[in-house]
Amino acid sequence: MRRVTLSQVAERAGVSPAAASHVLRGLERGTIRVSEATQATVRAAAAELGYVPSAAARGLAAGSAGRVAILVPNLQQPYFARIAESLAVALEVHGLTTTLRLSRTPESERDAVLGRTTRDVDGVIVCPHFITAELLEGRTPPLPVVQVGGSPTDGIDCVVMSEYEGALAAARHLLASGRRRIAYVADPWLDSTKSQRHRGYLDAHAELGLEPDPRLQVAGSDWDRRETGQEAVIGLFRTGVAFDGIMCVNDAVASGAMRAISRAGLRIPEDVAITGFDNTDEGAFMTPPLTSVDPGAPEMAGLAVSMLRSRLDGDRSPARREMAATQLVVRSSTLAQRTA
Repeated sequence: MRRVTLSQVAERAGVSPAAASHVLRGLERGTIRVSEATQATVRAAAAELGYVPSAAARGLAAGSAGRVAILVPNLQQPYFARIAESLAVALEVHGLTTTLRLSRTPESERDAVLGRTTRDVDGVIVCPHFITAELLEGRTPPLPVVQVGGSPTDGIDCVVMSEYEGALAAARHLLASGRRRIAYVADPWLDSTKSQRHRGYLDAHAELGLEPDPRLQVAGSDWDRRETGQEAVIGLFRTGVAFDGIMCVNDAVASGAMRAISRAGLRIPEDVAITGFDNTDEGAFMTPPLTSVDPGAPEMAGLAVSMLRSRLDGDRSPARREMAATQLVVRSSTLAQRTA
């Protein structure tokens, strides 16, 4: 169920919102100046509707900040560290404070979103690894929740990145440089409708009437690990299948892939051009600097915080979805041109 507002309590009790506020917030301060009958009516309505006072609303009214949980699966993946920082900065602009939580398992992510482990905050912004409508057991979070990234979840406000467009741009860029044996590594959702990045890779080839070699499309168990990229490329070398480009599912995977390429004695980009996704600082400082898709983290954070703030202010409209634009940032890892 959605968070019950003070206006709904007032309507059920048949009093003005000001009177309901005076009872419920005055009760907390120990200063109530309405009749006992009105107090009883308002309290009964609040109990019946399941009203929980918003600490954020109280804090903002008093000139202090409410608290919002930022939920990420880990901080070893540079993208999650970057988006968490962007969210914390955006929350501060809105007068809200931050508490950072890690959700390493499906259960911990579910319990935080459903308010079981986040009763000390007024809202949650989740950067998901596991969340689905099924995982939430068909329940609607009792407090405002905004999802940033991942596949949209029914009933939850969501800000998504244009993953397909970003991946399409990266694949087109590699093909335009003359690469024709482009590997795709290492996507946990390879060949799944969930993988917009893989679809971008496939569609860019289809635009030129090309069909990428299925042996060059490598799945990975964990795209947060640099080792996943390294292991995927070592596996490609062992098969003997030729490739002249690699499109990595993210910068972390690209970091491992570049290490494997260099250890094999190949040059980047002369022998193998490579792209990433996330445009992390790590990618910009690799040798050579990595061409990567920028997902628009600051824009995503700004949209997410604006959506959350509107919910904290009492907005009860249906769940919304916003999309942040991606942009390909071209660096030295793809700049050497080759003829088709």
